[in-house]
Amino acid sequence: MSDPIGSEPLRHPLGRRRFMAALAGGLLVAPFRAEAQPAGKVYRIGLLSPTSQGLGSEGFREGLLALGYVEGRNIVVVHRSAEERFDRLPELAAELVRLRVDVIVAVVTQASLAAKNATKTIPIVMLAVGDPVGAGLVASLAKPGGNITGTSFQNVEGAGKSLEFLKNAIPKLRLVAVLWNPANPVYQAQIVKATEAAARGLGIQLRMLAARDANEIDKAFPVMTGERAEALAVIADPVFSDHLTRIAALAANGHLPSIGGFREYAEVGGLMAYAANFSERGRRTAAYVDKILKGAKPADLPVEQPTKFELVINLKTAKALGLTIPPSLLARADQVIE
Repeated sequence: MSDPIGSEPLRHPLGRRRFMAALAGGLLVAPFRAEAQPAGKVYRIGLLSPTSQGLGSEGFREGLLALGYVEGRNIVVVHRSAEERFDRLPELAAELVRLRVDVIVAVVTQASLAAKNATKTIPIVMLAVGDPVGAGLVASLAKPGGNITGTSFQNVEGAGKSLEFLKNAIPKLRLVAVLWNPANPVYQAQIVKATEAAARGLGIQLRMLAARDANEIDKAFPVMTGERAEALAVIADPVFSDHLTRIAALAANGHLPSIGGFREYAEVGGLMAYAANFSERGRRTAAYVDKILKGAKPADLPVEQPTKFELVINLKTAKALGLTIPPSLLARADQVIE
């Protein structure tokens, strides 16, 4: 699909920690593009997410800065987080509507649905929604219609590939535990269905384990080991993204080879990760906001899909598990952590 927006990722000379601190305080003044908004106009951007961090929200803020939007100068970002309680998203979306924000950025499917139900007039930009057409958010990717557009990450299709990579690493694999979040019903239903279909094709049995928070994540692992699961698949979810290090450590303690839907999962000790780059999705989302603030209509901006999924393999973890990763699988990896 052609690039409908056009945006370059930010490469700022400041260190990451100093950069984010300055960004949060609105201290960095990026040079404005010629088409930047008139001086004196301050736009209010509502950011609606299931968690305080929000998948891709850091990349989104970086993208805004790269486009000449400085918090406290020409934009105000009004962030409303459900703090891992998806049932709070509708009330938070309604609050952003009452505050009359100029645009709502909704992180993942459930937040996007809450925003859609809250307003038919305020533009909504999705950030990293798995299957926006299947969720009923847009009419089509090419012609979204209505007041919603944004970025997809299509990880529904990635669910099957994750099981395939586990099978490649463990050829005799038969039973895989799957960690999923029933509090995030629409997206999770989509990806669980895709995971089950892939498992049937690979001759794998699944043990689905629900976890809505850190406590339920902890409780799921004794069940996995008690039922002799041979591997673990961690479905991409905003709650799980806040606890990746914890999940990877629990998998290591249970001697479970695992794969997660975030590239960071392999970086913190999981065996493998297969996912789109959420930071990049956030920066692309900022480009949509920029276009809309300059007068574009959401209905006229095609939904953008990721052009690449990344496979990351952690060889340190493989060694600790006593696994030898086949050369054919290593050759497919975008990054190998040694």
